[in-house]
Amino acid sequence: MNVQFITAVLISFFVIILSTEATVVRKCQGNNYKQLSDVDVTISNCKKGRCRLRKNTKVSIQMNIQPDHDVKKLRTSVSAVILGVPLPFIGVDGTSACNNLYEEDGVTKTQCPLKAGQKYVYKNAFDVLPVYPTIAALDVHWALTESDNKDLVCFEIPAKITT
Repeated sequence: MNVQFITAVLISFFVIILSTEATVVRKCQGNNYKQLSDVDVTISNCKKGRCRLRKNTKVSIQMNIQPDHDVKKLRTSVSAVILGVPLPFIGVDGTSACNNLYEEDGVTKTQCPLKAGQKYVYKNAFDVLPVYPTIAALDVHWALTESDNKDLVCFEIPAKITT
């Protein structure tokens, strides 16, 4: 076999492996969101293992949701949990999630309220600020919370903040 053929096969193999890796998502403790196992969460530059959050970059997130009841309002709750202590992500924590909602196609913008049984796509992004400490192990806690402080959906991902 020639070297070019073997190189092409190896490159194709690694491209397939890298493109099929998914973001590691864990269900939040105490959260009973029924569709969580069906929720497709995508986080930019995040593969298996700890997500690498590089300082001075913007990280995007996309999540498919389907509420089992009508939802009037949603807010985003995002924090880094370090040694059990939640530290809010500045600029995204506590903001309205209603401004980041799309129809199932992921293109057509929509707003709250959400209808029970209808599929939606939530998209957001946050800056990894240079003031954030470099840390090798943390969990990012991400929730979409209703006005009664109940989470519609909640997940955690293992991450690290790097330079």
